Amino acid sequence: MANHKSALKRARQSIVRRQRNMTYKTKAKHAVKDVRAFLADNDADKARESLNQAMSILQRTVARGVLHKNTAARKIARLARQVNQLP
Repeated sequence: MANHKSALKRARQSIVRRQRNMTYKTKAKHAVKDVRAFLADNDADKARESLNQAMSILQRTVARGVLHKNTAARKIARLARQVNQLP
C-alpha cells in the first residue's frame, strides 16, 4: 500500500474512478446485449431502435475515456451490419 500522502490520495481516486468506469462499461455491455437479443428474435424495428441507444451509450463511454474509440467503432459497425441484414 502507498505510504505518501499524495500516493494515498491517488489510490483513493483510482478506486472511485474504477467503480465509475465499471458502471459505464456495464451500461455499454447491456446496451449491446439488448441489440443482440432483438437480432436473435429477428425484430428489425426494435433492433434499430436499440442500436441507436447502444451507439449513443458507446460513444459516451469513449468521450469519458472508458473505452478506446476503435473498440466502440468496431462494436457499432458489427452491430449495424447485423441490423442492416435483417429484412
